[in-house]
Amino acid sequence: MRVALNPELLRWARERAGRTLRDLASSFPKLERWERDEEQPTLKQVERFAKTVHVPVGYLLLPEPPVERVPIPDLRTVGNVHLERPSPDLLDTLYVCQQRQEWYRDYARSMGEEPFSFVGSARVVNDIERTAAYMRHALHFDLEQRRLMSTWTEALRRFIGQADALGVLVMCSGVVLNNNHRRLDSEEFRGFAIADDLAPLVFINGSDTKAAQMFTLAHELAHIWLGQSAVSDAQAAWVPDHAVERWSNRVAAELLVPLEIMRAEYDPHAELATEVDRLARRFKVSTLVVLRRIHDAGGLTDEELSEAYDAELARLHALPRGSGGDFYLTQAARLSKRFARALVVSTLEGQTLHRDAFRMLGFSKVQTLHELGRSLGVEI
Repeated sequence: MRVALNPELLRWARERAGRTLRDLASSFPKLERWERDEEQPTLKQVERFAKTVHVPVGYLLLPEPPVERVPIPDLRTVGNVHLERPSPDLLDTLYVCQQRQEWYRDYARSMGEEPFSFVGSARVVNDIERTAAYMRHALHFDLEQRRLMSTWTEALRRFIGQADALGVLVMCSGVVLNNNHRRLDSEEFRGFAIADDLAPLVFINGSDTKAAQMFTLAHELAHIWLGQSAVSDAQAAWVPDHAVERWSNRVAAELLVPLEIMRAEYDPHAELATEVDRLARRFKVSTLVVLRRIHDAGGLTDEELSEAYDAELARLHALPRGSGGDFYLTQAARLSKRFARALVVSTLEGQTLHRDAFRMLGFSKVQTLHELGRSLGVEI
């Protein structure tokens, strides 16, 4: 059965997925002819093509390409120019996180949980230092506790755990669901926040460096305190034009490293690389955050910060990445322990259908669900 469809939709779907005719030639040797409307594909070919380029089959049957927009405010920019077209990977990640949040909101209501007062408690006119201090206290992200930790990566794990314990669903993944063939692009986005007083959610792009993830988490938490959802591409060295992004960057930096203490600790006479390493160990934050705070303390000009930050980011990207590690620890990080534990319990108790749970989890084996529950301390 041949399908008469608008060839423009095939071209749109291919370009939307960032694929070229050459990329797809081996799988779809007649794709160029389809796009020229010289030949029509079969229904099975259309379905296979849709799966390959990650687009709903129904989209390909429309009379013209749909206009897709990010479902929450999109504050990403490159050179302060707004980005127009979101990738299917970003969209699908947002959609599944919205499904998870909606499920958890209903679950929290059924459990009689109270709304979180910290969501929406801040305003962009609020004092940066006071807001950051309040957040640090609420998150129990104490400077002296961090000093006792062995590394800043341990501090990052603790930071995520403390945010999750407070009530924020913190999800960190470098792929769409569990599909390792669909890696997220950190150049497209670094994270997003979806504000909700029962189920506040933060997503961190796990394909980014660990060093960048710490600042992203702090930045997205600032969005939660504002009660404003957004997709962000925030970096510690940037001064965004958008008022909300600029405020969130400043709060994130102050949350991680209070400027008053940085000024007292910073030695302007020391060699920069040595001082950056020392202060990263002192505050248990990434070297990228330290560079930003040295600049804020007057130790680097804007130009010097940009040069040093880019060089450090390149060095971090060049470092070898660790292996995937334990599957269930990885799942807990991708899903948020709070969310995963609640979903496993609800499914095992029969309150949530297995098919709905599997859709949000990204796998489809009952045994895997049970093992995930055990890893999270759920009695099976």
